[in-house]
Amino acid sequence: MSQPAKPSRANSSTQRLKMRRDIAAAAMELFATKGYEATTVDEIAAAAGVARRTFFRHFRSKEEAIFPDHDDTLERVKAVLDAAPPHEYPLDTVCRGIREVMRMYAAQPAVSVERYRLTREVPTLREREIASVSRYERLFTRYLLGHYDEGAHQDGDDGPLLAEVAASAVVTAHNHVLRRWLRGGAEGDVEGQLDRAFAVVRARFAGVGQPHGPVGLGGEAGAPAVLTAGGEGSDVLVAVARTDAPLSEVMRTIEKALKKG
Repeated sequence: MSQPAKPSRANSSTQRLKMRRDIAAAAMELFATKGYEATTVDEIAAAAGVARRTFFRHFRSKEEAIFPDHDDTLERVKAVLDAAPPHEYPLDTVCRGIREVMRMYAAQPAVSVERYRLTREVPTLREREIASVSRYERLFTRYLLGHYDEGAHQDGDDGPLLAEVAASAVVTAHNHVLRRWLRGGAEGDVEGQLDRAFAVVRARFAGVGQPHGPVGLGGEAGAPAVLTAGGEGSDVLVAVARTDAPLSEVMRTIEKALKKG
């Protein structure tokens, strides 16, 4: 007699996520009707139709229960970074990665709006949300820092510093767009708003994660153009700029470099 087929890893993961979301939905409904402090884990488990031990298999506490997707989303973000093509600008990879977080919220807009309301009202939930966001920021910082060798971590080299600041800027830009979208009832073109926010970040942190650091001769930290001279005594200045960098910023950087020359 043939043995029954074992559930695939993908199916198991889908079932796990569905269970987490069901428990989270029950928790949010109780928090909204009874209040966060008055709601117990036993009540959440009962409302979700699961045993108390099942609840604790999925969540460590009741405040964690309203963030069911962050663990899986973090893994998807890691997958984006791990699979990045070698020629891709590292900051672009980070921006692609954090889009997975926005898609998590956009997949259930009504739930996301209610969760946003709860986190604004309950300090404990807000702290939990901040802790979740910090995991993405640490991941992006490690990724950008990974594009510098040990020799880059010497005194006077601002590359590692800019990598950390750039990672924070990407997360901040994402959260700024997300909060505005949620306050507006999760309506509007959130992807378009995210594109504009990332363009601002790219313009300010051009070159971060590149092999030779974020700036060249005559450049400035966060400048939209990387400048190099043609050699000692040369009258040639070469500028490399991103196509999405504001022309006015590129010209201002070149003008400053020429004046210094």
